[in-house]
Amino acid sequence: MGKSALTTTIADNVAATGVPVGFYSLEMSREQVATRIICGRAGVSVERAMHGRFNDEELRRFGVAAAIVSGLPITIDETGAVSIAQLAARARRLKRKQAIGLLIVDYLQLMVGTSRRGDSRVQEVTEITTGLKALAKELRVPVLALSQLSRKVEDRQDKRPQLADLRESGSIEQDADVVLFVFREEHYHEHQRPDPASREWDDWSAKMASVKGRADVIIGKRRHRANGSLQLHYDGPCMRFSNLALSGQSGGAITEGMAA
Repeated sequence: MGKSALTTTIADNVAATGVPVGFYSLEMSREQVATRIICGRAGVSVERAMHGRFNDEELRRFGVAAAIVSGLPITIDETGAVSIAQLAARARRLKRKQAIGLLIVDYLQLMVGTSRRGDSRVQEVTEITTGLKALAKELRVPVLALSQLSRKVEDRQDKRPQLADLRESGSIEQDADVVLFVFREEHYHEHQRPDPASREWDDWSAKMASVKGRADVIIGKRRHRANGSLQLHYDGPCMRFSNLALSGQSGGAITEGMAA
């Protein structure tokens, strides 16, 4: 659905305001995270960038974006399989050095617990979410932790994710102040592509045109506030989210939607 793309977009936007960001990437390397951010700014395909297949104009835009991103206060830690204790120690040091204003963990299920004998994975995830919650309060910074969903959503006719789809532990829902789900109908509709010679083709094409590039960010939980959703534009090749208004469509800004 693009959860990592949404996270790199948020990190870029926050850092661009001068607020230092700590990005703990347990899945991607530092270079991969940086490349996504640069490509999003440059409007260049991530796949083309990874293989170095630029035309002259793309190379120019990539160079300009790289120069800007290199000056942003984003610290990317690519250490894999860290425990909550290790991550907390690293975050405390980063807070002392750079006064970070946002901490991102990509993603929660790749963290490990303290490996107490007999602990189940549910107990491990509970320990991790409880630790992240405590870290957010201690450092007084928001912690944005990504999570996988269970495969149950694929078996339903309505593919829109729900709180029950959070993988491995109810503690994620319990400890989070806000739960956001990314849903792109385009992803599912594309897989229903009929034969171009069939009767269904025109209807499919019309529906595809209406959902292409659109993403719903569903607010599944917001402590002390009503839930809701907002629509964004998603540029798949560049792995970047933006306001619908900025992509030539109607809609509100990410920050406006979150604050509504």
